Amino acid sequence: MKDYLGAHMSISGGLHLAIDRATTAGCNVLQIFTRNSNQWKGKPVSDADTALFRSKFDASGLHEVISHDIYLINLAAPPGETRDKSLAAFRDELESCARLGINKVVMHPGSHLTDTPQTGLERVVAAFDQLFSEVPQFEGLVLIETTAGQGSNLGRTFEELAAIINNSRFPDKFGVCFDTCHTYAAGYDTATEAGYADTMQQFDRLIGLQRLACFHLNDSKKGLGSRVDRHEHIGQGALGLNPFRFILNDPRFATVPKILETPKGDNDEMDAVNLGILRGLVG
Repeated sequence: MKDYLGAHMSISGGLHLAIDRATTAGCNVLQIFTRNSNQWKGKPVSDADTALFRSKFDASGLHEVISHDIYLINLAAPPGETRDKSLAAFRDELESCARLGINKVVMHPGSHLTDTPQTGLERVVAAFDQLFSEVPQFEGLVLIETTAGQGSNLGRTFEELAAIINNSRFPDKFGVCFDTCHTYAAGYDTATEAGYADTMQQFDRLIGLQRLACFHLNDSKKGLGSRVDRHEHIGQGALGLNPFRFILNDPRFATVPKILETPKGDNDEMDAVNLGILRGLVG
């Protein structure tokens, strides 16, 4: 059986070209932005784009395509322009994914800014309760990503992720994306066998391992508890190879997509290198 390893790929030139880039690099799963990640308003996905993307995916042999929301979105923002734009952009994202047949959208929970974390979390919950009501055609999952906790970013602890899921009127619409760099920088020590076991036990107790629906496999330029989000090539950072070995050989996660977001090199050549390293850790 093909593994569930892959990478984030560019959609430059058209959404369907990300599928070609993924298969060329040896991916079996794929993550994309459905639009320019640094612009509020994306180009609408046309019927032709949709048909081409779906046919390319069906022929590709890939297990799954996952979307990542744009970086500008902050659903924890107070009422005002940023919140309005964030709601509109995420609504567009859910509508686009429903058309493209993408069933998982990874998102960063946002920043509470000058307000309390509790206030920020309540705003994220309210935003999703509104969005899920407005876009019933999106029948997939929103995957809240674990974060390093830089600045006022929410999502550093499993408790914060659980608070969003448990307080929503739509708890069944949520999963979690576990980023290896972010969780380590947030203070979860997955670099030792005991630390990995403890981290997953905490996750299961607070959130439930059945909600762990995607991994981002990234080494970390910074150390345990640094709260700094800087990705590094697999095995070349503070994490080393152990956390990746633990995840790849954990039968509970055999069919969970595992996505690289490591530096790509001049011609994306590093994706194949990092995928090779990961595959060498299996068994």
